Amino acid sequence: MEKQYKIAVIGLGYVGLPLARLFATQYPVVGFDINQKRIEELRAGNDSTLEVEADVLQSVLVSESPFAENEKGFFASADIQDIKDANIYVVTVPTPVDKHNRPDLTPLYKSSETVGKVLSKGDIVIYESTVYPGATEEECIPVLERVSGMKFNEDFFAGYSPERINPGDKEHTVEKILKVTSGSTPEIGEVVNSLYQSVIVAGTHLAPTIKIAEAAKVIENSQRDINIAFVNELAKIFNLLEIDTHEVLKAAGTKWNFLPFKPGLVGGHCIGVDPYYLAQKAQENGYHPEIILAGRRLNDSMGQYVASELVKCMIKKNININGAEVLNLGITFKENCPDVRNTKAVDVICGLQDYQLQVTTFDPWANPEEVVHEYGLTVVNEIPNKKFDAVILTVAHKEFMNMNLKDYLKENGVVYDVKGILADCDSRL
Repeated sequence: MEKQYKIAVIGLGYVGLPLARLFATQYPVVGFDINQKRIEELRAGNDSTLEVEADVLQSVLVSESPFAENEKGFFASADIQDIKDANIYVVTVPTPVDKHNRPDLTPLYKSSETVGKVLSKGDIVIYESTVYPGATEEECIPVLERVSGMKFNEDFFAGYSPERINPGDKEHTVEKILKVTSGSTPEIGEVVNSLYQSVIVAGTHLAPTIKIAEAAKVIENSQRDINIAFVNELAKIFNLLEIDTHEVLKAAGTKWNFLPFKPGLVGGHCIGVDPYYLAQKAQENGYHPEIILAGRRLNDSMGQYVASELVKCMIKKNININGAEVLNLGITFKENCPDVRNTKAVDVICGLQDYQLQVTTFDPWANPEEVVHEYGLTVVNEIPNKKFDAVILTVAHKEFMNMNLKDYLKENGVVYDVKGILADCDSRL
C-alpha cells in the first residue's frame, strides 16, 4: 500500500511546503496552492518563507506530476487537474480569526470544496489545520460529501494530524517533531499513522478519535498562551514594584519544576489565535471559558502597554513626546523569520503613533510590500542615517544582537528592550 500512495498537499505555506517536501523523499507528491506567484517561485526552487532551504527543495523537485510514473518527487501546481489522481489529500491551509476574534473557517471550506471536486472512491482526506474539537467531522466532511456526491466512511475517509511547525526553527523541523495522528475509523487511523510514521523520525502518537486529536492540538497553544499571560502579568506587577522581572524569573527558575516562560508579545498564527477556537466551541456549548479568555485579553493588551512604558521612560528623561522620533527594530511575529501574520509588533507601533511619536521600523527579514498590504505600515530594510529619541527592540533578530543601539540615539535617548536580552538598556519588559 505504501508504494501506491499518491499524495496531494493543499496549501503550500509554512506548514504545507515542509510537509510536502518531506513526503516527496519517499512518495509522489503534488502540492496545490491557489497563489500562482507562490507556485512559480517553488518551481524555480525558492521558498520565500525560508522554511525549506533551496538545495533541499531542489533535491525533490520534478518538472511534471510524478503521479503518472508513480515515482517519488515534488511538483507544485495551481491546476486542480494535477491533483485528481491522488489518493491521499492533506489539507494544510490557515485557520485565522476575524476582526471580532471569531474563528474563520473560510480557507477550510474552500479547500474542502477543491478536494471534493477530485475525490475518488477509497481516498483519504487528512486535515492538519488547527481547529476546535469536532470541526473536521462537523464542518469539513459535509462539504466533501456535498461536492463529491459520495458517502463519508463508505466511499471516502478522513484523518486529522495537527501541524506542529515552529516557523524559523531549524532544529525542530517537521520530521523531528512527534506527530499526533487519527482516523475516521480505527482502520483508517492505522493507515494515517503508518503514513506519517514512514517519514517522521521522531515517531507518532495515534489518538483514538479525530476529536481527541483536534482537542490535543488546540490545548497545546492555549496552555502556552495562558503561561505567557501569567508572566506578562508578573511583569506589570514587578514594574510597579521596581523589580527586574527577568531576575525574578531567573531566581525562580532554579527550582526543578518551575516553567521557564518569559514575558513578551504573543502573536503569530498559532498561540495568538488557537485559544479563540477552543473558546468559541466552549461558548457554543454553554460554557464561558474564563481563564482562556482572560489570558487572551492580557496578552492582546501588551502592545499598548509596551508603548506606554516607553513613553514613560522618555518623559522621565525630559524628552518632548509630541513628534519625537523612535526607531523600532523588528515587525515579524518572531525572531529570524519573515512571517508577519498576526504580529503584535504592530500594536506597539500603533500605540506609539497614538502618542504622536514618529516611528521608523527596520526589519531585514520582513517583506515591505507584505507589511504595507497587511497593515498599511512602512518598513525600511536599512536604518536611516540619523539619530533617534528612542530605540525599541521588539523582535530579537540575529542581526540586532551585535548592534550598538546607542549609536542611533540622540543625547539622553532611551533604549527599551521588549525581549529582555540586551545588556545595555534603559528599561525592559
